[in-house]
Amino acid sequence: MMAEGARKIATVALVVADYDEAIAWYTQKLGFQLVQDVDLGGGRRWVTVRPAKGGAGADLLLARADGDRQRSHVGDQTGGRVFLFLETDDFSRDHEAMLARGVEFRKEPRREAYGTVAVFADLYGNLWDLIEPRS
Repeated sequence: MMAEGARKIATVALVVADYDEAIAWYTQKLGFQLVQDVDLGGGRRWVTVRPAKGGAGADLLLARADGDRQRSHVGDQTGGRVFLFLETDDFSRDHEAMLARGVEFRKEPRREAYGTVAVFADLYGNLWDLIEPRS
């Protein structure tokens, strides 16, 4: 329960081409858990995923593109910039597991002032950072 006046970002929408292929990719490649998959009628669904094993932060709403304009932005919601940041407590463990599952890393791991980071692409080409923040 949140304190009075408290707010948080609870869900972030990600436009996808297909619900089921997106669910499969996020659960199998990133090890996320499916939180909700609710039929809204008319072919629409409310589908949310989040990191498994006590994952915290916002849920990811997999929102199927509706119409040509939305379809044109699947995989490019931010004009090619890193869009989402997957924080980990063990960069090496998660980087190796993701490579083994076929996740495409676009940049090699590097150490920055804020932590260890590498850029990867999701199934549609959206860019993410895998990051272990510096303590």
